[in-house]
Amino acid sequence: MSATDERVMESKGKTVEEAIFHGLAKMGLGIDQVDVEILQEGKGFLGIGRSATVRLTRKFRAADHAEQFLDGLFRRMGVSAVAHAEESEEMIRIQVDGDSTGVLIGRRGETLDSLQYLTSLVVNKDAEQYRRIFLDTENYREKREETLVNLANRIAAKVAKTGRRVVLEPMNPYERRILHATLHDHPSVCTVSEGEEPYRRVVIKKKRANAPTK
Repeated sequence: MSATDERVMESKGKTVEEAIFHGLAKMGLGIDQVDVEILQEGKGFLGIGRSATVRLTRKFRAADHAEQFLDGLFRRMGVSAVAHAEESEEMIRIQVDGDSTGVLIGRRGETLDSLQYLTSLVVNKDAEQYRRIFLDTENYREKREETLVNLANRIAAKVAKTGRRVVLEPMNPYERRILHATLHDHPSVCTVSEGEEPYRRVVIKKKRANAPTK
């Protein structure tokens, strides 16, 4: 376990402040990320000088909760993978690394989306503040977004040329938003979503000649 992964550390210094400073430096954390317990403060060994000992305990974060949930799930699945989570005020970004992460992606990312949804349920249950979960492995999200942008532009060119609308395969809300955003300002085509979840899909069709440009 590296210093930045240690959850509990005892640290010494001439004063409590110095002991805390040294401990935080070793843990790579800020004062707001730990609980401090003063173990000893006063004279040093044999009454010479001054010394202080503190115990620093890293506060349990929502990101820790996400890591524990996913790592436990991976073990039960028999998947060799580890979750690394970083949190901000509104989002927790989770990167999964390992030797068998491909199985976690699934067909068109369906397994990855399911894991992301389950993690969101676990992390936000009884939480005071909702945090959005972003789960990725093998840079799948970025690759998938690039694929969808290329698909949208290719289909748009076809629709603009033929005038015939194209109905795409069912996609999740995140992927549909990528398609809508990509073609939002297209001069010749527009997009709409049709159907009910989980079979809702994007339709790309030619704009009417008198339709206002968004």
